[in-house]
Amino acid sequence: MKLDDVKKLHQKKYRQSLGSYLIEGEHLLLELERSQIQPSSAVEIYVTESFESWQTRFKKTLVSEKRMAQLSDTPSPQGIVARVPMPANIDLPNPSSKLKTVYLYEPQDPGNLGTILRTLAWFGGFHLALSPNSVDPFNMKVVRASMGALFHVPLSINVPLSALSQFDSLAYLDINGTSITQPQFKDHRCYVFGNEARGIPNDITTLTHASAYTIEGCGAIESLNLASALNISIFQLAS
Repeated sequence: MKLDDVKKLHQKKYRQSLGSYLIEGEHLLLELERSQIQPSSAVEIYVTESFESWQTRFKKTLVSEKRMAQLSDTPSPQGIVARVPMPANIDLPNPSSKLKTVYLYEPQDPGNLGTILRTLAWFGGFHLALSPNSVDPFNMKVVRASMGALFHVPLSINVPLSALSQFDSLAYLDINGTSITQPQFKDHRCYVFGNEARGIPNDITTLTHASAYTIEGCGAIESLNLASALNISIFQLAS
């Protein structure tokens, strides 16, 4: 791919049309090396002189500092960027799968999504599904916040709410729900978390097979941050 096309990958429409996204920095490149991404020939790494000796199984291209500034998404480029092929969109796990599904309804904050990916990768055993109108998981801010977790979590995007009908039971958080410390919290195959501002859609709360749970607190504040609520929930599921 020409470098003039590579720098377009900062925009979602070009990531979608060109089928690639960008990652930046030594840590993310190390995670990419550890991943099972195939084929390796589809990845290209761009480096300045400071990373010219970087050992990699991927194709490597030396670029100028000026070019690197165009490829970078940060004020101070780190000197190493990779173009990575977009993974195929994965179907939701079937009912017999050992994976539990986490469904996020229209999350908008890149930092939240990156943190959530890190949590799911840390504990393992989870599949992440994103509804339409969610923040792009291949946005460089999300990728950077995920610290490489994006390479290790099965992901489905643009999954409509109607697709959740395949699960015989759903769980979601509500202030008036049952405590997540109750044993039945672990019995579901799908866990739904709402938008940062609007929360869970009414389409979920009115379903007969959807159960409400709550994270008990002292009541001093009204709600938890999306990533914090999910992190506590996943810890409870994994314990």
